Amino acid sequence: MLSVLVWFLSGRKGIFVHLASQEYRHIVRIAGKDVPGAKKMIIGVSQVRGIGYNFAKAILDLLKIDFNSNVGFLSESQVDAIEKAMRNPASLNIPAWFLNRRKDIDSGNDLHLITSDIEFNVRNDIEREKNTSSWRGFRHTYGLKVRGQRTRTTGRKGGAVGVRKGGKVLPPGATPVEGAPAAPGAAPAEGAKPAAGTAAPAAGAKPAAGAAPAAAKPAAGTAKPAEKKPTK
Repeated sequence: MLSVLVWFLSGRKGIFVHLASQEYRHIVRIAGKDVPGAKKMIIGVSQVRGIGYNFAKAILDLLKIDFNSNVGFLSESQVDAIEKAMRNPASLNIPAWFLNRRKDIDSGNDLHLITSDIEFNVRNDIEREKNTSSWRGFRHTYGLKVRGQRTRTTGRKGGAVGVRKGGKVLPPGATPVEGAPAAPGAAPAEGAKPAAGTAAPAAGAKPAAGAAPAAAKPAAGTAKPAEKKPTK
């Protein structure tokens, strides 16, 4: 195996780094993620879903891997060690507060989820909240915010909050409550005045079945009855 001499210029100082070179690979697969070999080690490892910058640095420090080198120089044994550390951080004595799934509801253990395991567990958590009819489950069901955010001016893509849409159709024979809006298409109540701008019924039109007859007006040309004067 050949050795690669990398020259870094930093201002006026020259820093020599001697890398033990394995066979360079342009694509390295880490935990199901294709990482370009030209990426820096710490950046390439943190591209795996569920692994952040600090977590990647902790893994590389404990495995004694230079995080300034390129991903393409990783050997197969080093890739296997990185994947094992991602799935079981306790093997490297990484503290529990660094993990993203503490006190798992099924096993009770402190876990660290990566790749598709994150989406699977989140989906199961939401379904469990819905099945138990908890408040969070109701919020998830109606597409509303769950963590106490304000909904007065944000979150407009979910369900309606504090908005009354339309009225309800009354059953036959029920009397409407005063001040309540009438349902669209419902017949006006008895004695109600027509709204402004509505057209009067046409002359000669027959009243609808069950409608009360209108008060008859005197025919044109007939004399009005004389008013009686009060007697003293």
